[in-house]
Amino acid sequence: QLVESGGGLVQPGGSLKLSCVASGFTFSSYAMSWVRQAPGKGLEWVSSINSGGSNTYYADSVKGRFTISRDIAKNTLYLQMNSLKREDTAVYYCAKSPGDCWGQGTQVAVSS
Repeated sequence: QLVESGGGLVQPGGSLKLSCVASGFTFSSYAMSWVRQAPGKGLEWVSSINSGGSNTYYADSVKGRFTISRDIAKNTLYLQMNSLKREDTAVYYCAKSPGDCWGQGTQVAVSS
């Protein structure tokens, strides 16, 4: 099971940190990802991290602004989002590789 939190309403240029708590599987054994869905659009991959946390990957649209990380001891995945833009407005989901487990999503709205 994956449970996201940390979403909310933020002004452009602001920051948010999303969390995703994992349970029911060995968190340290799996790569994890963040995926988002903007209103009226399809799913967009945002970022991934390998099982050990040493390798991270980002979509061009968020590179340099978002940082993915994980705390193995807390079974928690994070997404630090800085310099937020209106186009970052979406429901953000965490997902376990190979995509067989998803959270319920957390809403992020970027608006003035």
